Amino acid sequence: MKPVVVLAACAALLLGACTSADAGTDGRMPVTAAFYPLQFVLERVGGEHVRVTSLTRPGVEPHDLELTPRAVGELARARAVVYLAGFQPAVDAAVRTQAPDAGVDVTPAARLTLSAGDDHAGEPARQHADHAVSGAADPHFWLDPTRLADVATALGEDLARRDPANAGDYGTNAVAVAVDLDRLDAEFRTGLAHCRTRELVTGHAAFGYLADRYDLHQEGVAGVSPDIEPDAATLRDLSAHVRDAGVSTVYSESLVSPALAETVAREAGARVAVLDPLEGITDVSRGRDYLQVMRANLATLRAGQECR
Repeated sequence: MKPVVVLAACAALLLGACTSADAGTDGRMPVTAAFYPLQFVLERVGGEHVRVTSLTRPGVEPHDLELTPRAVGELARARAVVYLAGFQPAVDAAVRTQAPDAGVDVTPAARLTLSAGDDHAGEPARQHADHAVSGAADPHFWLDPTRLADVATALGEDLARRDPANAGDYGTNAVAVAVDLDRLDAEFRTGLAHCRTRELVTGHAAFGYLADRYDLHQEGVAGVSPDIEPDAATLRDLSAHVRDAGVSTVYSESLVSPALAETVAREAGARVAVLDPLEGITDVSRGRDYLQVMRANLATLRAGQECR
């Protein structure tokens, strides 16, 4: 075989190897989402051109995520790893070591303007003060659909840079996602405009961005992280607040034990309803995707806040 033919054959083999690594065995670009809301947007924006995997399995609380060595190693194969810096420390560390060029931190697009110190009324006083001073951001931006729409736009731009051949589709898909999320935002604004109470008492303080967007006042039984247990005095004070404010509903959530919310509701003579923080979709979720579960949340809020 002539040298030029050998070189051409080798080049073809190398090109094939690169194409396989970049696009995956099914021809789609392999991308990874750190947790469910990012997975939802990535699937919608990427469409048929991407193969999405999620680091957080259904039913797993994303705050508590720990990655197996295999999961960490597989990140090196992803063309993009979409995550929220500071929310899941294990993901931050894995991106730094395994996928520094693939990491896509959505923090700038998500606009984390709320402090964790603003919405963790259930924490003991020392922890509350520590968080308020540290200025740690509340990470639950996706419960404001307009912020998730901005993330969709940013992901469309990022995917277009990584895969220019399909840039037009990514842009079109991102616009469609933003339209759906803007429509959802309008439904929330209309549905929560006229409510008997604007006090929102939740199992853990995950709903700060939702409350901020729709003029509600959140009080969390636990803090921004659901594994922070309030002390007895805090539970008594919160129960008194529920009674005094005439709150009829305390909201528990799908991936966390309802025990604390039930305790406050029982002491205050209120009922308990489930409000989903959309940190993951499971078989018991009231919908198959972000949009459906958010609309179920709206129906729950309209009943619990006594909206007309």
